[in-house]
Amino acid sequence: MSQKPRFLVLGATAKTGRRVAEKLQNLGHSVVAVSRSTTPVFDWTKPDTWDAVLHDIDAVYVTFQPDLAVPGSDKIIADFAKRAVSHGVKHLVMLSGRGEEAAEDAEDALRTSGADWTILRANWFFQNFSEDFFLPYIIQGTLALPAGNTPEPFIDTDDIADCAVEALLNPAHIGKTYTLSGAEALTFAEATAIIANAAKRDIVFHPITLEQLDMGLVMDGVPDDGRELIRYLFSEVLDGRNSAPTDDVQRILGRAPKSFRTYTSDAAKTGVWDAQENN
Repeated sequence: MSQKPRFLVLGATAKTGRRVAEKLQNLGHSVVAVSRSTTPVFDWTKPDTWDAVLHDIDAVYVTFQPDLAVPGSDKIIADFAKRAVSHGVKHLVMLSGRGEEAAEDAEDALRTSGADWTILRANWFFQNFSEDFFLPYIIQGTLALPAGNTPEPFIDTDDIADCAVEALLNPAHIGKTYTLSGAEALTFAEATAIIANAAKRDIVFHPITLEQLDMGLVMDGVPDDGRELIRYLFSEVLDGRNSAPTDDVQRILGRAPKSFRTYTSDAAKTGVWDAQENN
């Protein structure tokens, strides 16, 4: 094992993985950042891709694709964690979903792996509005979701990444499970109104039923497993259980999490929510 710690970041092209890798590299650390599109390749569904990326690694930032709520994810996490330990990995920091009971088995698999562990349970990301997922609908001017009036303390992925980096670097976080949220709980209607104000254009939130959402997903060609996951997120997870903001970002970083209004102001300046003219 090399004297200088080496970090493996999974999901290197995803929202938090990309940021964790960049922050570690900016701090001067040795980082191997991998995904299905990198060289070497890492694929959760292909265990024969795991060994090459785990060689000579001290700690791993673990993000699971598509979601820890997917049946069987706990076994995959258990197998990966055991493989990591066999390669000499000392610490696993895993991103999980807040209030996702189906993810708790995967968390338990990590805890019993034999490695030191830290679990970061996160609320919904700010960047779902600006990097994918909801972005096409925001650009079109109407965000239609079965979200009702349930508030959600959305969180910035940079704050999640900062917490992950701190957990990877500071042994004080070993054996801890944190719940990461923003400081303010907002309904989707309130969040959409804040985005509209920042983007200086008309963007409205339109409440729909879960069945209407599913019909739209079918029309958009979303496969069955993807539809099932989205239905799960909007039915069981977004039911109010995760509405209370936590202070864990403050506890880990010694500062408040970024506000949704600051995020929307910064994002609007990039033009990401500008209306697109039809050709």
